Amino acid sequence: MAEREQVLQEWLKGLIGGGGFSIEPASDDASFRRYFRVTLPGGESRIAMDAPPGREDCGPFLDLAQRFSVLGLHVPRVYAADPARGFLLLEDLGSTHYLDVLSPATADRLYGDALAALVILQSVGPREGLPPYDEALLRQEMALFPEWLLARHLGLSLDDAESRILSQVMGLLVECALEQPRVCVHRDYHSRNLLVTDSPSPGIIDFQDAVLGPVTYDLVSLLKDCYVEWPLQRVHDWALGYFELALQSGVLQSVQEERFLRWFDLMGVQRHLKASGIFARLKHRDHKSAYLADIPRTLGYIVEVAGRYPELEGLGRLVRDRVLPRL
Repeated sequence: MAEREQVLQEWLKGLIGGGGFSIEPASDDASFRRYFRVTLPGGESRIAMDAPPGREDCGPFLDLAQRFSVLGLHVPRVYAADPARGFLLLEDLGSTHYLDVLSPATADRLYGDALAALVILQSVGPREGLPPYDEALLRQEMALFPEWLLARHLGLSLDDAESRILSQVMGLLVECALEQPRVCVHRDYHSRNLLVTDSPSPGIIDFQDAVLGPVTYDLVSLLKDCYVEWPLQRVHDWALGYFELALQSGVLQSVQEERFLRWFDLMGVQRHLKASGIFARLKHRDHKSAYLADIPRTLGYIVEVAGRYPELEGLGRLVRDRVLPRL
């Protein structure tokens, strides 16, 4: 047994009152955090989070769990915390992720719940104390695409014209992101971080990296998910359904539908450049190769959007002709 798992078990014994519980891995994570399902002597279960100090900070999770819970959002209740050692004991929201049950028949209901929760997060969610999703962070994220996917994973060098195209597009994407209304952004609001739960559903996890940022970021994370893809017309209809909710709730004011959809599309390109770079980094830095299978879908969104925006044509051509064939 790994040393940290042994220390975690000793911590749990102190909380639960000796032995009599079982522990098993609960889920994989793209960070250094690990999750374990703890079954108590009476049959109830809890989730133990192991967030190694020096690599992960429990503070934002604890703060946001409390702030989100007050809003009525279904986030895990915190039963015990030892931030100095990086251990939390949390409510078990179950193991039925959106990704497990999404289908053409269930998607409207599930996304309806998720969009309703998102509007709550954005309309009355916390703002004070959240890091800004500023130009530096937006550019830092997009830089993962040339560094980790193109250079490290594919061994692909861009010529001067391609480098210029990528630089120009990144500038456009930053400009588009920064002109949007600023809201509380979960930052990973997608099918692997939403769970089907008793009311209120969904259960929301992995929110510790929340920032104050563009209004369409979480929407595009949900509807243009790196792990599941839907027909463009259906995505369009869901996005406009959210648009109406956001207008009614005051999240959006005096924004035309066309401008909103442009925000949505270009925000997706920023996120998908970032995500494809992260997936490659997970392979080469963290030895987690499973995410490589999601890169073609993720880049496919960029190609589709670029086909509808002339200013993205060069990026679309680069991805379609030079990147996707190598994957």
